[in-house]
Amino acid sequence: QRAFTMNKNTGIKAALFINYFVFAILLNSVGIVIKQSLANYGVTETEASILEAFKDLPIAFVSFFVASFLPKFGYKNSMLLGLALVFGACLYMYTGNSFGSAKVLFATIGVSFALIKVSVYSMIGLFTRSKEEHNTMMSSIEGFFMIGIASAYFIFPAFFDAANPDAWLRVYLLLAGLVALAFLLLLFSKMDVDVPKSEGSAAEDFMGMIKLIALPLVIFFVLSAFLFVMVEQGIMTWLPTFNHHVLALSDTLSVQMASILALSLAAGRFLAGQLVKKFHWTKLLTVCLLLAMGIVAFVLPRALDYQAAPVHSFGDIPMIGFVFPLIGLFIAPVYPLIASATLSALPQKMHSAMTGLIVIFSALGGTLGSRIIGMLFEHVGGAKAFYFMIIPISLLIIALWLLNKFIKDYENAHQQA
Repeated sequence: QRAFTMNKNTGIKAALFINYFVFAILLNSVGIVIKQSLANYGVTETEASILEAFKDLPIAFVSFFVASFLPKFGYKNSMLLGLALVFGACLYMYTGNSFGSAKVLFATIGVSFALIKVSVYSMIGLFTRSKEEHNTMMSSIEGFFMIGIASAYFIFPAFFDAANPDAWLRVYLLLAGLVALAFLLLLFSKMDVDVPKSEGSAAEDFMGMIKLIALPLVIFFVLSAFLFVMVEQGIMTWLPTFNHHVLALSDTLSVQMASILALSLAAGRFLAGQLVKKFHWTKLLTVCLLLAMGIVAFVLPRALDYQAAPVHSFGDIPMIGFVFPLIGLFIAPVYPLIASATLSALPQKMHSAMTGLIVIFSALGGTLGSRIIGMLFEHVGGAKAFYFMIIPISLLIIALWLLNKFIKDYENAHQQA
């Protein structure tokens, strides 16, 4: 019976993974588009960093108002709507070719991703039957997300042309095609699971999500997610610019080398999905974050001493260009494991509302992290900017242990009730 259930949902599971893959490319192209905007649209680093807000604030806003309603509207319908919106946005970016059209693109991506992510995270609980299965699937789907990000660092440079500064926009025709493919796959996939729906009104469902914020485990999850995404997005968004301005890599190399971060994030999440079966998630994440702090503390000083000379081939790239992005291997497991641990502790009917809160505060953390790093890049230089990350990483370690305590408290109280 279980094998049959797993098999008959293979199509919709594949659709979840592919939708996440496509949005990984779109969402995390913001670092590349920032670099292109600096070159083509005459904006400053601080002005360009606003693109992160145009992406993340709509994610937060939409998640806040629709997360509790999605089970009624339908997870599949939500994802189809998101894909349709972003298809139009890709075509608009291609024809618009301005910093204003980039803002519209990322605002639309933000709205669409809110619909996609709340749906995907809520549905994981429908396909898994234990905490271990939930951890593994969450880590796998987030790992696949990182592979999508890594592919963006090769797809975009493939369209770069030094003789034609507008040539890179052709990538959006390819992306529109991928979105259309994802839409069709999802449209013809069947979902053979029962989605628990609230019996209350839309207003009651919304208030239920608001009341979740009062739970101690939710407070510390929100804090942990906020701090983690501040670190991850701050580094990911500005790594291509760091490679170009500090290490003097060429346009194409600076973007391609940023793929090491995405690949190390993917590897870290796939490995974490296996290691969490043997080690408790708090101990595993504490060791990982201490190693991440070690990379920041001992690798970045080399960037301060680096005498930049233009680099146009892989053989000339300095060692720091390869080593620093490996921080992704150690920060990668944080997000899927804390999300899985928190969702697993809550009943399935609360997953959509909880996922809304996850998405909201992740988006806010990403916006703040990118904005701070952008300002530091402009005022203290790229080599020093990333030192800021030691502060949120340190706070994150403390928050994780408190989160674990409150998850245990909630589970004990829930079992007794």
